[in-house]
Amino acid sequence: MRLLVIEDEKDLAENLKRGLIEEGFAVDTAYNGEDGKFLIETEPYDLVILDIMLPKIDGLTLCKEIRKKGIQTPILMLTAKSTVENKIEGFDVGADDYLIKPFDFAELKARTYALLRRSGTIELPVLEIADLKMDPQKHEVYRDSEKIDLTPKEFSILELLLKNKEKVVTRTMITEHVWDYNFESMSNLVDVLIGTLRKKVDIKGKKKLIKTVYGVGFKLSEEDEEP
Repeated sequence: MRLLVIEDEKDLAENLKRGLIEEGFAVDTAYNGEDGKFLIETEPYDLVILDIMLPKIDGLTLCKEIRKKGIQTPILMLTAKSTVENKIEGFDVGADDYLIKPFDFAELKARTYALLRRSGTIELPVLEIADLKMDPQKHEVYRDSEKIDLTPKEFSILELLLKNKEKVVTRTMITEHVWDYNFESMSNLVDVLIGTLRKKVDIKGKKKLIKTVYGVGFKLSEEDEEP
């Protein structure tokens, strides 16, 4: 699937592009509304991530113009404005969803998948190991037949572990996957989230699946931990 990111903050645009490519998407970028409008009108995209504050043509005007031309590509709008009036304005011109800056990449990813599911352009496979199953399509996790409620960040980390089951996932991989950047200060936060994830996934009476690989990271495995 092909996505378009229209964002004038080049560092943010490139970070989003890198994270989405890691998710398996093909991604184009535009740094102003004029170039973005040209790409939307000439290329078939499955979803557009559109900032409001853009040079040449602002995001609201761009969204309104392409909708007038009958282009119904799903649009996820990015903005620093958080009032109800701002959100209504975005929806009125044709945006499908609205994400307020600053945001975590995990939330953007979740909203991206939700829009693609809603438009019928994506069907995600169920991820599983032992009796643990994740349905990314429905955003649900089960251990045996018991549903597990996870926060967006916990869901994102577990998804990464499931996609790499029986392989080591480093703390750097987790921070880049969840927050789309890597700072050493995030390492403790990763440990905290892994701890809460363990409490929800490795419940009493069930085989422990989340393993610590000391000095490296974590892995989801059916193997027993070495003493």
